[in-house]
Amino acid sequence: MFRPKLPDVPTLPGSNALSPHHTHTPAPSAGRHSLSPYVGAVAAVVVVGVVLTALLAVVAVTAVSVAIAAVVLRSLVTGANKR
Repeated sequence: MFRPKLPDVPTLPGSNALSPHHTHTPAPSAGRHSLSPYVGAVAAVVVVGVVLTALLAVVAVTAVSVAIAAVVLRSLVTGANKR
C-alpha cells in the first residue's frame, strides 16, 4: 500500500528474450545485514568453547600431577617400610 510502484522495464525492439510478462524479481540475498545478528552468538559459542577446553586441560594436568605425586609417595612409603 505504501510502496511505490516501479515502472515496467522497456524492451528493445526485436528482442524477444525480455518481455514485460516475464519479469524476474531477485530473491533477497543473504548479505552482511542478515548475518549480523548471528555474529554475537557465534562469538559467544567460540569463547565458551575455548574456556571449556582450557578448563578440561587444567583438570587433565592436575589429575596427572596428582597421580605422579601419589606414585612417588607410595614408593617412598613402601621403601621406608622395607628398611
